[in-house]
Amino acid sequence: MRSDETKRRILEMAAHLFAERGFEKVTMREIAKAAGCSHTTIYIYYKDKEALLHRLSMPPMQDLRDQFSTILQDQAMTPVARVKSISRTFLDFCFANRNLYTVFFMTRASRVDEVDPEALRIQKLRLELFGQLRQGIRDCLPPGQSEDSVLAYTRVYFFTLHGIMGTYQTSEEPLDALFARLAPTFDLAVDVMLAGFQQIVVKGEMHR
Repeated sequence: MRSDETKRRILEMAAHLFAERGFEKVTMREIAKAAGCSHTTIYIYYKDKEALLHRLSMPPMQDLRDQFSTILQDQAMTPVARVKSISRTFLDFCFANRNLYTVFFMTRASRVDEVDPEALRIQKLRLELFGQLRQGIRDCLPPGQSEDSVLAYTRVYFFTLHGIMGTYQTSEEPLDALFARLAPTFDLAVDVMLAGFQQIVVKGEMHR
């Protein structure tokens, strides 16, 4: 029981310090001190900061991936409805974890178009999530689009989602109230982006 409590306290303090000061600036010694254990004891449970990062990030991010997968497999929904559902699910997740948003998505991140076999497990999971969004965007476009085009559209879309999150990350407004007020704007943003992508495709085909 003491061991479990120590591990829980270490994770809790790691999450707090990562959110407050950033992953790179926090040391294992500082986490141990905040958790009330020695700087040697912490290594019994977690070998380094990356182990803490994965223990904090992987379970909730895996749940998010599973939710995306369920949405993408729902053939009762239109492609646009699936992308909207993924977008809302993503924003719900980010706002619910707003203190750790940067840790989950930005820490030790790499480019989405470069698969590094040596990348951290959390980065590989981020790429899976991006790939699921990419699939959703692809399904909304006319068939025959190049992968470079689909990648470009998905990047624009992903940047917009992160922009929404960044705009309201520090808002003190309750989550339910925030979404009730802004849901129509979020939906409009999705409609505008998808309509723009489709229009670009049509114009491109006209000029061939």
